[in-house]
Amino acid sequence: MLIAAGAVGLRRTLMVCRHWTAAMSTAGAAAAGTTQKPSVGIIVIGDEILKGQTADTNSHFLTRRLFSLGVKVHRISVVPDDVEVIASEVCKFSKAYNYVITSGGIGPTHDDMTLEAVAKAFDETVVPHPEIVALCKKFFGTDDIKSPKLKLAFIPESGVLHYGVDKLTGEKSLFPLVVVKNVYIFPGVPKLMESAFDRLEDLFRNPNAQFHTRDVFVRSDEVSITGILNDANAKFKDKVIIGSYPDFYNSYYKVKLSLESPDKSQIDALCKFLQDNLPESALVDYDGNPLHQVEDKVYGLSSRVKDKSFLEKLRLSLGVIEDSLERYGMKQLCVGFNGGKDCTVLLHLAHAAVKRKFGAGAPKLKALYIRRGQPFPEVELFIKHCRNRYSLELITVSGQIKDALGELNSKDPALKAVVMGTRRTDPNSSSLSTFSPTDSGWPDFMRVNPMLDWSHSDVWLFIRSLSLPYCTLYDRGYTSLGSMENTHPNPALQLVDAKGISYRPAYELTDESRERDGRN
Repeated sequence: MLIAAGAVGLRRTLMVCRHWTAAMSTAGAAAAGTTQKPSVGIIVIGDEILKGQTADTNSHFLTRRLFSLGVKVHRISVVPDDVEVIASEVCKFSKAYNYVITSGGIGPTHDDMTLEAVAKAFDETVVPHPEIVALCKKFFGTDDIKSPKLKLAFIPESGVLHYGVDKLTGEKSLFPLVVVKNVYIFPGVPKLMESAFDRLEDLFRNPNAQFHTRDVFVRSDEVSITGILNDANAKFKDKVIIGSYPDFYNSYYKVKLSLESPDKSQIDALCKFLQDNLPESALVDYDGNPLHQVEDKVYGLSSRVKDKSFLEKLRLSLGVIEDSLERYGMKQLCVGFNGGKDCTVLLHLAHAAVKRKFGAGAPKLKALYIRRGQPFPEVELFIKHCRNRYSLELITVSGQIKDALGELNSKDPALKAVVMGTRRTDPNSSSLSTFSPTDSGWPDFMRVNPMLDWSHSDVWLFIRSLSLPYCTLYDRGYTSLGSMENTHPNPALQLVDAKGISYRPAYELTDESRERDGRN
Protein backbone atom coordinates (compact mmCIF):
# COMPACT_ATOMS: atom_id res chain seq x y z
CA MET A 1 0.00 0.00 0.00
CA LEU A 2 1.18 3.55 -0.68
CA ILE A 3 -0.54 5.09 2.32
CA ALA A 4 2.13 6.43 4.66
CA ALA A 5 1.87 6.05 8.41
CA GLY A 6 1.69 9.78 9.05
CA ALA A 7 0.19 12.80 7.32
CA VAL A 8 3.62 14.14 6.31
CA GLY A 9 4.60 10.80 4.79
CA LEU A 10 1.29 10.57 2.96
CA ARG A 11 1.71 14.06 1.55
CA ARG A 12 5.24 13.25 0.36
CA THR A 13 4.02 10.06 -1.31
CA LEU A 14 1.19 11.88 -3.04
CA MET A 15 3.47 14.70 -4.19
CA VAL A 16 5.71 12.08 -5.80
CA CYS A 17 2.58 10.64 -7.43
CA ARG A 18 1.67 14.07 -8.76
CA HIS A 19 5.00 14.65 -10.51
CA TRP A 20 5.20 11.05 -11.76
CA THR A 21 1.74 11.29 -13.27
CA ALA A 22 2.72 14.30 -15.33
CA ALA A 23 5.59 12.28 -16.73
CA MET A 24 3.30 9.33 -17.41
CA SER A 25 0.85 11.54 -19.32
CA THR A 26 3.68 12.59 -21.61
CA ALA A 27 4.75 8.97 -21.95
CA GLY A 28 1.18 8.03 -22.86
CA ALA A 29 1.17 10.57 -25.68
CA ALA A 30 4.49 9.23 -26.89
CA ALA A 31 3.23 5.66 -26.80
CA ALA A 32 0.34 6.64 -29.02
CA GLY A 33 2.86 7.59 -31.69
CA THR A 34 4.52 4.16 -31.70
CA THR A 35 3.32 0.64 -32.34
CA GLN A 36 3.53 -0.12 -28.61
CA LYS A 37 0.10 -0.52 -27.05
CA PRO A 38 -0.78 2.12 -24.45
CA SER A 39 -1.41 0.55 -21.06
CA VAL A 40 -4.55 0.79 -18.95
CA GLY A 41 -5.39 0.00 -15.35
CA ILE A 42 -9.04 -0.25 -14.32
CA ILE A 43 -10.24 0.46 -10.78
CA VAL A 44 -13.76 -0.70 -9.94
CA ILE A 45 -15.08 1.03 -6.84
CA GLY A 46 -17.86 -0.11 -4.56
CA ASP A 47 -18.61 -2.10 -1.41
CA GLU A 48 -21.52 -3.69 -3.25
CA ILE A 49 -19.10 -5.37 -5.68
CA LEU A 50 -16.91 -6.79 -2.90
CA LYS A 51 -19.96 -8.05 -1.02
CA GLY A 52 -21.38 -9.79 -4.07
CA GLN A 53 -24.52 -7.65 -3.98
CA THR A 54 -23.89 -6.34 -7.51
CA ALA A 55 -22.18 -8.11 -10.41
CA ASP A 56 -19.33 -6.19 -12.02
CA THR A 57 -20.06 -6.05 -15.75
CA ASN A 58 -18.14 -2.82 -16.32
CA SER A 59 -14.66 -4.33 -16.35
CA HIS A 60 -15.71 -6.96 -18.89
CA PHE A 61 -17.19 -4.26 -21.14
CA LEU A 62 -14.12 -2.03 -20.80
CA THR A 63 -11.52 -4.74 -21.45
CA ARG A 64 -13.34 -5.91 -24.55
CA ARG A 65 -13.73 -2.41 -25.97
CA LEU A 66 -10.23 -1.25 -25.09
CA PHE A 67 -8.74 -4.31 -26.74
CA SER A 68 -10.61 -3.43 -29.94
CA LEU A 69 -9.13 0.08 -29.74
CA GLY A 70 -5.58 -1.26 -29.61
CA VAL A 71 -5.11 -0.57 -25.90
CA LYS A 72 -3.91 -3.21 -23.45
CA VAL A 73 -5.46 -3.59 -19.99
CA HIS A 74 -2.76 -4.67 -17.55
CA ARG A 75 -4.67 -4.85 -14.28
CA ILE A 76 -8.15 -4.63 -12.80
CA SER A 77 -8.58 -3.77 -9.14
CA VAL A 78 -11.77 -3.76 -7.07
CA VAL A 79 -11.67 -1.50 -4.01
CA PRO A 80 -14.17 -0.55 -1.29
CA ASP A 81 -15.83 2.82 -0.72
CA ASP A 82 -12.88 4.16 1.28
CA VAL A 83 -11.17 7.45 0.42
CA GLU A 84 -7.72 6.36 1.62
CA VAL A 85 -7.83 3.03 -0.24
CA ILE A 86 -9.14 4.57 -3.45
CA ALA A 87 -6.54 7.37 -3.31
CA SER A 88 -3.72 4.88 -2.78
CA GLU A 89 -4.84 2.69 -5.68
CA VAL A 90 -5.27 5.67 -8.01
CA CYS A 91 -1.78 6.91 -7.13
CA LYS A 92 -0.25 3.48 -7.74
CA PHE A 93 -2.10 2.94 -11.03
CA SER A 94 -1.35 6.46 -12.26
CA LYS A 95 2.36 5.74 -11.97
CA ALA A 96 2.16 2.39 -13.69
CA TYR A 97 -0.17 2.92 -16.65
CA ASN A 98 -0.80 5.44 -19.41
CA TYR A 99 -4.50 5.54 -18.63
CA VAL A 100 -6.39 4.85 -15.41
CA ILE A 101 -10.15 4.26 -15.66
CA THR A 102 -12.26 4.33 -12.52
CA SER A 103 -15.82 3.04 -12.40
CA GLY A 104 -18.25 3.87 -9.62
CA GLY A 105 -18.47 6.15 -6.61
CA ILE A 106 -19.89 9.22 -8.36
CA GLY A 107 -23.07 10.75 -7.02
CA PRO A 108 -24.68 12.69 -4.18
CA THR A 109 -24.71 10.06 -1.41
CA HIS A 110 -22.34 9.50 1.51
CA ASP A 111 -20.61 6.51 -0.11
CA ASP A 112 -19.79 8.35 -3.36
CA MET A 113 -16.14 9.12 -2.68
CA THR A 114 -14.29 8.78 -5.96
CA LEU A 115 -13.87 12.47 -6.82
CA GLU A 116 -12.62 13.26 -3.32
CA ALA A 117 -10.25 10.26 -3.40
CA VAL A 118 -8.79 11.16 -6.80
CA ALA A 119 -8.17 14.69 -5.56
CA LYS A 120 -6.37 13.29 -2.54
CA ALA A 121 -4.25 11.03 -4.76
CA PHE A 122 -2.83 14.15 -6.44
CA ASP A 123 -2.64 16.32 -3.32
CA GLU A 124 -5.53 18.49 -4.46
CA THR A 125 -8.82 19.64 -3.00
CA VAL A 126 -12.23 19.43 -4.62
CA VAL A 127 -13.84 22.64 -5.83
CA PRO A 128 -17.22 23.33 -7.43
CA HIS A 129 -17.00 23.45 -11.20
CA PRO A 130 -19.32 26.13 -12.63
CA GLU A 131 -20.43 24.01 -15.61
CA ILE A 132 -21.44 21.08 -13.42
CA VAL A 133 -23.10 23.44 -10.94
CA ALA A 134 -25.22 24.76 -13.83
CA LEU A 135 -26.08 21.21 -14.87
CA CYS A 136 -27.09 20.34 -11.30
CA LYS A 137 -29.37 23.35 -11.19
CA LYS A 138 -31.01 22.17 -14.42
CA PHE A 139 -31.53 18.61 -13.17
CA PHE A 140 -31.99 19.11 -9.40
CA GLY A 141 -33.46 22.62 -9.32
CA THR A 142 -30.76 24.16 -7.10
CA ASP A 143 -27.29 25.66 -7.40
CA ASP A 144 -26.77 25.90 -3.64
CA ILE A 145 -23.28 24.45 -3.22
CA LYS A 146 -24.21 23.42 0.34
CA SER A 147 -26.92 21.10 -0.96
CA PRO A 148 -26.04 17.39 -0.98
CA LYS A 149 -27.36 17.29 -4.55
CA LEU A 150 -24.34 19.28 -5.67
CA LYS A 151 -21.77 16.88 -4.24
CA LEU A 152 -20.89 15.60 -7.71
CA ALA A 153 -20.20 19.20 -8.84
CA PHE A 154 -17.09 19.23 -6.62
CA ILE A 155 -14.19 17.90 -8.66
CA PRO A 156 -10.38 17.94 -8.19
CA GLU A 157 -8.78 21.31 -8.91
CA SER A 158 -6.98 20.16 -12.05
CA GLY A 159 -10.00 18.27 -13.38
CA VAL A 160 -10.88 18.72 -17.04
CA LEU A 161 -14.34 18.10 -18.51
CA HIS A 162 -14.83 16.00 -21.64
CA TYR A 163 -18.21 15.94 -23.35
CA GLY A 164 -18.84 12.94 -25.54
CA VAL A 165 -20.65 13.03 -28.88
CA ASP A 166 -23.20 10.51 -30.12
CA LYS A 167 -21.72 9.15 -33.38
CA LEU A 168 -25.16 8.66 -34.96
CA THR A 169 -26.95 11.87 -33.99
CA GLY A 170 -24.01 14.18 -33.30
CA GLU A 171 -25.62 15.14 -29.99
CA LYS A 172 -23.34 16.28 -27.20
CA SER A 173 -23.48 14.42 -23.88
CA LEU A 174 -25.62 16.06 -21.22
CA PHE A 175 -23.08 15.32 -18.49
CA PRO A 176 -19.30 15.45 -18.91
CA LEU A 177 -16.60 12.97 -17.99
CA VAL A 178 -14.15 14.30 -15.40
CA VAL A 179 -10.49 13.65 -16.22
CA VAL A 180 -7.71 14.33 -13.73
CA LYS A 181 -4.16 13.92 -15.11
CA ASN A 182 -4.34 10.43 -16.66
CA VAL A 183 -7.34 9.30 -14.58
CA TYR A 184 -10.72 9.02 -16.33
CA ILE A 185 -13.62 8.95 -13.88
CA PHE A 186 -16.61 6.99 -15.22
CA PRO A 187 -19.95 6.31 -13.51
CA GLY A 188 -20.60 2.88 -12.03
CA VAL A 189 -24.12 2.28 -13.36
CA PRO A 190 -23.44 -0.02 -16.36
CA LYS A 191 -25.81 1.71 -18.80
CA LEU A 192 -24.40 5.13 -17.95
CA MET A 193 -20.81 3.92 -18.08
CA GLU A 194 -21.27 2.14 -21.42
CA SER A 195 -23.05 5.13 -22.94
CA ALA A 196 -20.30 7.49 -21.77
CA PHE A 197 -17.56 5.21 -23.10
CA ASP A 198 -19.29 4.81 -26.47
CA ARG A 199 -19.21 8.59 -26.90
CA LEU A 200 -15.67 9.06 -25.61
CA GLU A 201 -13.84 5.98 -26.90
CA ASP A 202 -11.63 8.08 -29.19
CA LEU A 203 -9.86 9.38 -26.07
CA PHE A 204 -8.31 5.93 -25.76
CA ARG A 205 -7.96 4.85 -29.38
CA ASN A 206 -4.43 3.90 -30.41
CA PRO A 207 -4.23 5.34 -33.95
CA ASN A 208 -1.20 3.21 -34.83
CA ALA A 209 -2.54 -0.04 -33.46
CA GLN A 210 -2.20 -2.83 -35.95
CA PHE A 211 -2.88 -6.30 -34.67
CA HIS A 212 -4.40 -9.48 -35.96
CA THR A 213 -6.26 -12.13 -34.03
CA ARG A 214 -7.35 -15.65 -34.86
CA ASP A 215 -9.04 -18.40 -32.89
CA VAL A 216 -7.96 -21.99 -33.47
CA PHE A 217 -10.10 -24.85 -32.16
CA VAL A 218 -8.68 -28.23 -31.16
CA ARG A 219 -10.61 -31.41 -30.38
CA SER A 220 -7.73 -32.86 -28.30
CA ASP A 221 -7.68 -32.10 -24.56
CA GLU A 222 -5.24 -29.50 -23.30
CA VAL A 223 -3.03 -31.90 -21.35
CA SER A 224 -2.34 -34.02 -24.44
CA ILE A 225 -1.15 -31.04 -26.51
CA THR A 226 0.78 -29.17 -23.80
CA GLY A 227 4.17 -30.19 -25.22
CA ILE A 228 3.27 -28.92 -28.69
CA LEU A 229 1.94 -25.66 -27.25
CA ASN A 230 5.16 -25.19 -25.30
CA ASP A 231 7.17 -25.74 -28.48
CA ALA A 232 4.95 -23.28 -30.36
CA ASN A 233 5.36 -20.69 -27.63
CA ALA A 234 9.16 -21.06 -27.68
CA LYS A 235 9.31 -20.82 -31.47
CA PHE A 236 7.01 -17.78 -31.77
CA LYS A 237 7.85 -16.02 -28.52
CA ASP A 238 7.69 -12.21 -28.83
CA LYS A 239 5.97 -12.66 -32.21
CA VAL A 240 2.60 -14.18 -31.33
CA ILE A 241 0.71 -14.18 -28.04
CA ILE A 242 -0.87 -17.61 -27.54
CA GLY A 243 -3.79 -18.05 -25.16
CA SER A 244 -5.02 -21.57 -24.39
CA TYR A 245 -8.55 -21.99 -23.02
CA PRO A 246 -10.00 -25.45 -22.31
CA ASP A 247 -13.74 -25.94 -22.71
CA PHE A 248 -15.21 -28.99 -21.00
CA TYR A 249 -18.74 -28.57 -22.35
CA ASN A 250 -18.44 -27.65 -26.02
CA SER A 251 -19.73 -30.28 -28.45
CA TYR A 252 -17.14 -29.48 -31.12
CA TYR A 253 -13.79 -28.72 -29.48
CA LYS A 254 -11.93 -29.11 -26.20
CA VAL A 255 -9.42 -26.26 -26.42
CA LYS A 256 -9.62 -22.80 -27.96
CA LEU A 257 -6.30 -21.20 -28.87
CA SER A 258 -6.40 -17.40 -29.20
CA LEU A 259 -3.58 -16.00 -31.31
CA GLU A 260 -2.64 -12.32 -31.38
CA SER A 261 0.14 -10.60 -33.32
CA PRO A 262 0.86 -7.33 -35.15
CA ASP A 263 2.11 -9.46 -38.05
CA LYS A 264 -0.47 -11.60 -39.87
CA SER A 265 2.25 -13.70 -41.49
CA GLN A 266 3.42 -14.83 -38.05
CA ILE A 267 -0.08 -16.04 -37.20
CA ASP A 268 -0.20 -17.89 -40.52
CA ALA A 269 3.17 -19.49 -39.74
CA LEU A 270 2.02 -20.54 -36.27
CA CYS A 271 -1.16 -22.09 -37.69
CA LYS A 272 0.97 -24.05 -40.15
CA PHE A 273 3.17 -25.21 -37.26
CA LEU A 274 0.11 -26.40 -35.33
CA GLN A 275 -1.30 -28.17 -38.35
CA ASP A 276 2.00 -29.98 -38.93
CA ASN A 277 2.55 -30.98 -35.30
CA LEU A 278 -0.86 -31.64 -33.76
CA PRO A 279 -2.42 -35.10 -34.16
CA GLU A 280 -4.18 -35.72 -37.46
CA SER A 281 -7.68 -34.17 -37.59
CA ALA A 282 -7.07 -32.39 -34.28
CA LEU A 283 -7.97 -28.98 -35.70
CA VAL A 284 -11.69 -28.23 -35.90
CA ASP A 285 -13.36 -25.98 -38.46
CA TYR A 286 -15.65 -24.33 -35.92
CA ASP A 287 -18.00 -21.39 -36.42
CA GLY A 288 -18.64 -19.64 -33.12
CA ASN A 289 -21.51 -17.59 -34.55
CA PRO A 290 -23.55 -19.74 -36.95
CA LEU A 291 -26.38 -17.19 -37.03
CA HIS A 292 -24.16 -14.49 -38.55
CA GLN A 293 -25.08 -14.24 -42.25
CA VAL A 294 -27.11 -17.40 -41.71
CA GLU A 295 -28.81 -17.28 -45.11
CA ASP A 296 -25.46 -17.25 -46.94
CA LYS A 297 -24.13 -20.15 -44.88
CA VAL A 298 -27.20 -22.36 -45.29
CA TYR A 299 -27.92 -21.62 -48.94
CA GLY A 300 -24.21 -21.80 -49.73
CA LEU A 301 -23.52 -25.03 -47.88
CA SER A 302 -22.46 -26.68 -51.14
CA SER A 303 -19.15 -24.83 -50.81
CA ARG A 304 -18.36 -26.93 -47.74
CA VAL A 305 -20.30 -30.17 -48.26
CA LYS A 306 -19.86 -32.28 -51.39
CA ASP A 307 -22.50 -34.97 -50.76
CA LYS A 308 -24.79 -34.42 -53.78
CA SER A 309 -27.63 -36.53 -52.38
CA PHE A 310 -27.67 -34.50 -49.17
CA LEU A 311 -27.45 -31.17 -51.02
CA GLU A 312 -30.46 -32.09 -53.16
CA LYS A 313 -32.49 -32.87 -50.02
CA LEU A 314 -31.37 -29.55 -48.56
CA ARG A 315 -32.45 -27.70 -51.71
CA LEU A 316 -35.87 -29.36 -51.69
CA SER A 317 -36.39 -28.69 -47.97
CA LEU A 318 -35.62 -24.99 -48.36
CA GLY A 319 -38.02 -24.88 -51.30
CA VAL A 320 -40.84 -26.36 -49.19
CA ILE A 321 -40.23 -23.82 -46.41
CA GLU A 322 -40.14 -20.96 -48.92
CA ASP A 323 -43.41 -22.24 -50.41
CA SER A 324 -45.04 -22.34 -46.96
CA LEU A 325 -43.92 -18.74 -46.31
CA GLU A 326 -45.56 -17.67 -49.57
CA ARG A 327 -48.79 -19.56 -48.78
CA TYR A 328 -49.25 -18.59 -45.16
CA GLY A 329 -46.96 -15.69 -44.28
CA MET A 330 -45.45 -15.22 -40.84
CA LYS A 331 -48.73 -14.73 -38.96
CA GLN A 332 -50.32 -18.00 -40.06
CA LEU A 333 -47.21 -20.15 -39.81
CA CYS A 334 -45.24 -21.62 -36.91
CA VAL A 335 -42.37 -24.10 -36.58
CA GLY A 336 -42.71 -27.16 -34.36
CA PHE A 337 -39.76 -27.25 -31.97
CA ASN A 338 -39.25 -29.78 -29.17
CA GLY A 339 -35.48 -29.39 -28.75
CA GLY A 340 -34.62 -32.56 -30.69
CA LYS A 341 -32.02 -32.88 -33.44
CA ASP A 342 -34.53 -32.89 -36.33
CA CYS A 343 -36.27 -29.79 -35.01
CA THR A 344 -32.89 -28.13 -34.50
CA VAL A 345 -32.22 -28.55 -38.21
CA LEU A 346 -35.75 -27.43 -39.08
CA LEU A 347 -35.52 -24.28 -36.97
CA HIS A 348 -32.22 -23.29 -38.55
CA LEU A 349 -33.56 -23.92 -42.06
CA ALA A 350 -36.66 -21.83 -41.37
CA HIS A 351 -34.60 -19.06 -39.80
CA ALA A 352 -32.35 -18.91 -42.87
CA ALA A 353 -35.33 -18.85 -45.25
CA VAL A 354 -37.00 -16.07 -43.26
CA LYS A 355 -33.81 -14.01 -43.22
CA ARG A 356 -33.38 -14.48 -46.95
CA LYS A 357 -36.96 -13.41 -47.67
CA PHE A 358 -37.32 -10.51 -45.24
CA GLY A 359 -33.74 -9.41 -44.51
CA ALA A 360 -32.63 -7.73 -41.29
CA GLY A 361 -36.16 -6.51 -40.51
CA ALA A 362 -37.65 -10.01 -40.49
CA PRO A 363 -40.58 -10.47 -38.09
CA LYS A 364 -40.26 -12.95 -35.25
CA LEU A 365 -40.67 -16.58 -36.18
CA LYS A 366 -43.39 -18.39 -34.23
CA ALA A 367 -42.38 -21.71 -32.67
CA LEU A 368 -44.56 -24.37 -31.06
CA TYR A 369 -43.28 -26.47 -28.18
CA ILE A 370 -45.58 -29.33 -27.14
CA ARG A 371 -44.49 -30.45 -23.68
CA ARG A 372 -45.30 -34.12 -23.13
CA GLY A 373 -44.68 -36.23 -20.01
CA GLN A 374 -41.70 -35.34 -17.84
CA PRO A 375 -39.28 -33.44 -20.09
CA PHE A 376 -35.52 -33.65 -19.63
CA PRO A 377 -34.13 -30.51 -17.92
CA GLU A 378 -31.44 -30.43 -20.61
CA VAL A 379 -34.12 -30.24 -23.30
CA GLU A 380 -36.00 -27.44 -21.53
CA LEU A 381 -32.77 -25.48 -21.10
CA PHE A 382 -31.85 -25.93 -24.76
CA ILE A 383 -35.30 -24.74 -25.87
CA LYS A 384 -34.89 -21.66 -23.70
CA HIS A 385 -31.48 -20.92 -25.24
CA CYS A 386 -32.90 -21.36 -28.76
CA ARG A 387 -35.81 -19.05 -27.99
CA ASN A 388 -33.30 -16.33 -27.08
CA ARG A 389 -30.78 -17.18 -29.80
CA TYR A 390 -33.32 -17.11 -32.64
CA SER A 391 -35.58 -14.43 -31.07
CA LEU A 392 -38.55 -16.78 -31.27
CA GLU A 393 -42.14 -16.10 -30.34
CA LEU A 394 -42.40 -19.37 -28.42
CA ILE A 395 -45.82 -20.89 -27.81
CA THR A 396 -45.78 -23.66 -25.20
CA VAL A 397 -48.69 -26.09 -24.80
CA SER A 398 -48.89 -29.37 -22.87
CA GLY A 399 -50.47 -32.76 -23.42
CA GLN A 400 -51.06 -35.17 -26.27
CA ILE A 401 -50.58 -33.78 -29.78
CA LYS A 402 -54.31 -33.65 -30.66
CA ASP A 403 -55.21 -31.82 -27.45
CA ALA A 404 -52.17 -29.57 -27.77
CA LEU A 405 -53.18 -28.50 -31.27
CA GLY A 406 -56.64 -27.65 -29.97
CA GLU A 407 -55.06 -25.48 -27.28
CA LEU A 408 -52.80 -23.89 -29.90
CA ASN A 409 -55.88 -23.00 -31.96
CA SER A 410 -57.36 -21.24 -28.94
CA LYS A 411 -54.15 -19.37 -28.12
CA ASP A 412 -53.49 -18.17 -31.66
CA PRO A 413 -56.52 -18.55 -33.96
CA ALA A 414 -54.58 -16.94 -36.84
CA LEU A 415 -52.28 -19.97 -37.17
CA LYS A 416 -53.08 -22.23 -40.11
CA ALA A 417 -49.92 -24.30 -40.63
CA VAL A 418 -47.19 -25.97 -38.57
CA VAL A 419 -43.80 -26.74 -40.12
CA MET A 420 -42.57 -30.01 -38.64
CA GLY A 421 -39.29 -31.93 -38.51
CA THR A 422 -40.95 -35.26 -39.27
CA ARG A 423 -38.98 -37.89 -41.24
CA ARG A 424 -40.38 -40.97 -42.97
CA THR A 425 -38.57 -43.23 -40.50
CA ASP A 426 -40.64 -41.73 -37.65
CA PRO A 427 -43.64 -43.80 -36.48
CA ASN A 428 -46.75 -43.48 -38.71
CA SER A 429 -44.99 -41.11 -41.10
CA SER A 430 -44.08 -43.23 -44.14
CA SER A 431 -47.06 -42.08 -46.24
CA LEU A 432 -46.91 -38.36 -45.47
CA SER A 433 -46.41 -35.73 -48.16
CA THR A 434 -44.75 -32.32 -47.85
CA PHE A 435 -48.14 -30.64 -47.30
CA SER A 436 -50.47 -32.91 -45.30
CA PRO A 437 -53.68 -31.67 -43.63
CA THR A 438 -54.42 -33.04 -40.17
CA ASP A 439 -56.69 -36.09 -40.03
CA SER A 440 -60.47 -35.89 -39.79
CA GLY A 441 -61.60 -35.08 -36.26
CA TRP A 442 -58.37 -33.22 -35.44
CA PRO A 443 -57.93 -29.45 -35.13
CA ASP A 444 -57.64 -28.08 -38.65
CA PHE A 445 -53.97 -27.40 -39.47
CA MET A 446 -51.72 -27.94 -42.45
CA ARG A 447 -48.68 -30.01 -41.53
CA VAL A 448 -45.67 -28.90 -43.57
CA ASN A 449 -42.96 -31.59 -43.75
CA PRO A 450 -39.77 -30.32 -45.43
CA MET A 451 -37.48 -33.08 -44.08
CA LEU A 452 -39.34 -36.29 -44.90
CA ASP A 453 -36.48 -37.86 -46.85
CA TRP A 454 -33.63 -36.86 -44.56
CA SER A 455 -31.66 -39.64 -42.86
CA HIS A 456 -30.10 -39.69 -39.42
CA SER A 457 -26.69 -39.03 -40.96
CA ASP A 458 -28.09 -36.14 -43.06
CA VAL A 459 -29.31 -34.46 -39.88
CA TRP A 460 -25.92 -34.67 -38.22
CA LEU A 461 -24.07 -33.65 -41.36
CA PHE A 462 -26.11 -30.42 -41.44
CA ILE A 463 -25.76 -29.71 -37.71
CA ARG A 464 -22.05 -30.30 -37.46
CA SER A 465 -21.12 -28.73 -40.80
CA LEU A 466 -22.60 -25.45 -39.53
CA SER A 467 -21.42 -25.81 -35.89
CA LEU A 468 -24.99 -25.58 -34.62
CA PRO A 469 -25.56 -25.90 -30.88
CA TYR A 470 -27.67 -28.92 -29.99
CA CYS A 471 -29.07 -30.56 -26.86
CA THR A 472 -26.26 -31.98 -24.75
CA LEU A 473 -28.05 -35.32 -24.32
CA TYR A 474 -26.91 -36.25 -27.84
CA ASP A 475 -23.30 -36.17 -26.66
CA ARG A 476 -24.19 -38.72 -23.97
CA GLY A 477 -25.50 -41.50 -26.18
CA TYR A 478 -29.12 -40.44 -26.70
CA THR A 479 -30.16 -40.68 -30.36
CA SER A 480 -33.92 -40.04 -30.21
CA LEU A 481 -35.47 -37.85 -27.52
CA GLY A 482 -38.85 -38.34 -25.89
CA SER A 483 -39.65 -37.78 -22.23
CA MET A 484 -37.68 -38.96 -19.22
CA GLU A 485 -40.12 -41.86 -18.80
CA ASN A 486 -39.50 -43.44 -22.21
CA THR A 487 -35.97 -42.44 -23.28
CA HIS A 488 -32.51 -43.74 -22.39
CA PRO A 489 -29.07 -43.84 -24.06
CA ASN A 490 -28.87 -45.98 -27.16
CA PRO A 491 -27.23 -49.36 -26.39
CA ALA A 492 -25.71 -49.34 -29.88
CA LEU A 493 -23.40 -46.55 -28.68
CA GLN A 494 -22.43 -48.16 -25.39
CA LEU A 495 -18.75 -48.52 -24.47
CA VAL A 496 -17.54 -50.75 -21.64
CA ASP A 497 -13.98 -50.52 -20.36
CA ALA A 498 -12.01 -50.49 -17.11
CA LYS A 499 -13.58 -47.14 -16.18
CA GLY A 500 -17.12 -48.49 -16.51
CA ILE A 501 -19.94 -47.82 -18.96
CA SER A 502 -20.00 -44.77 -21.22
CA TYR A 503 -21.65 -43.82 -24.51
CA ARG A 504 -20.39 -42.37 -27.77
CA PRO A 505 -22.20 -39.31 -29.18
CA ALA A 506 -25.27 -39.70 -31.37
CA TYR A 507 -23.54 -38.57 -34.55
CA GLU A 508 -21.28 -41.65 -34.40
CA LEU A 509 -24.22 -44.04 -34.86
CA THR A 510 -23.59 -46.01 -38.06
CA ASP A 511 -26.54 -48.42 -38.11
CA GLU A 512 -29.42 -46.03 -38.78
CA SER A 513 -32.00 -48.77 -38.27
CA ARG A 514 -31.11 -48.57 -34.57
CA GLU A 515 -31.77 -44.82 -34.20
CA ARG A 516 -34.78 -45.39 -31.93
CA ASP A 517 -33.22 -48.19 -29.85
CA GLY A 518 -33.09 -45.78 -26.92
CA ARG A 519 -36.88 -45.32 -26.90
CA ASN A 520 -39.27 -47.56 -24.96
